[in-house]
Amino acid sequence: MEHDFSLETLLQHIGEETGFPYGAVTPPIVQSSLFTARSLRERNAQGGLNDAGYVYTRNGNPTVRLAEQKLAALEGTEDALCFGSGMAAIAAAILTFAESGAHVICVDTAYPPTRTLLQSWLTRYGVRTTFVSGECVEEFEQAIQPDTRIIYLESPSSLYFRLQDLRAVSALARARGIVTLCDNSWATPMFQNPHALGVDIVLHSASKYLGGHSDLLAGVVAGCREHIERVLKTRELLGGILDPFAGWLLLRGLRTLPVRMERAHKQGLQVAEWLASQPQIARVNHPGLPSHPQHKLARSQMRGYGSLFSFETHPITEDQAYAFTDRLHLFRFGCSWGGYESLMLGWAQTESDAAGKAPWLFRVYIGLENPDDLIRDLHGAIATLTP
Repeated sequence: MEHDFSLETLLQHIGEETGFPYGAVTPPIVQSSLFTARSLRERNAQGGLNDAGYVYTRNGNPTVRLAEQKLAALEGTEDALCFGSGMAAIAAAILTFAESGAHVICVDTAYPPTRTLLQSWLTRYGVRTTFVSGECVEEFEQAIQPDTRIIYLESPSSLYFRLQDLRAVSALARARGIVTLCDNSWATPMFQNPHALGVDIVLHSASKYLGGHSDLLAGVVAGCREHIERVLKTRELLGGILDPFAGWLLLRGLRTLPVRMERAHKQGLQVAEWLASQPQIARVNHPGLPSHPQHKLARSQMRGYGSLFSFETHPITEDQAYAFTDRLHLFRFGCSWGGYESLMLGWAQTESDAAGKAPWLFRVYIGLENPDDLIRDLHGAIATLTP
């Protein structure tokens, strides 16, 4: 299929040109661990593959492959690979391009397990990492060393939702032969395409918006064919491919991604704007707000915004923070996001002062509930945060 259609149309049609068995409108789940050929002669002549090009689900699977085709089209890349979790995708990509003794530059507010992989696990192989805030390209330029192999981006980044200038950082890296990786889970391909801005490898935790129903773990690596072939060897060796049934769930989630992201954009901004107007709130960290210090950059490289953001309070006591969350009825408290349910987590940002007070950071995810109801719920609890 020609890729001159909108993203919404590509999601529904790419990879499905020949139709499915029995006229089914949903793809089959090919829940098979192996694929056989009609004869040993045929199998050996095809390098161990069958007619359809499959041999063993650890190497590839038709259901998973359909999801990969759609994701590559969405990200505007030559190919994509699906993994059993977002961290499996991140780890495979980093392991592929960071050989022993290499140097990596990573944004300092990246997803904590990504930081742990770089900061703790990979140090046993001599991989060194320099962490930067990433808010200006000069930080990356100053951090580059002769053996820098990877610049790892996450735009916006976790918790504080800081952006990196993807065009400028990618150009800097490419001129020096450094591979750029960017986690695009927050914006999704609907609102941001890092590869079109110069990034080599685009990563996703598909457990979040791409899946959209809080019922699967999945990860994605997308990029040019040469890079994906290298990552494929890592996936085959380590066995991180997505399970066929989870691949089918991911395909189901992708069908409704455009409408869900349109709602996430509107509802997230509505609640963020309301919170920003409340005197109990010191700051709302949402790139879509004009008050965000990088709002202009956000508008230049994104077409819309997700509904995950954070807000900071003035100094309050721990009892005040917990009283606030105890009064909420429509928010659950959990670590993931991207599904239908609204979520919240919170932490004290500093040690408490002599009065037992400290600023708190609350990360909030706006789900598919009516935003007016969510605002009423927050309004009934926010008085507890008065300094």
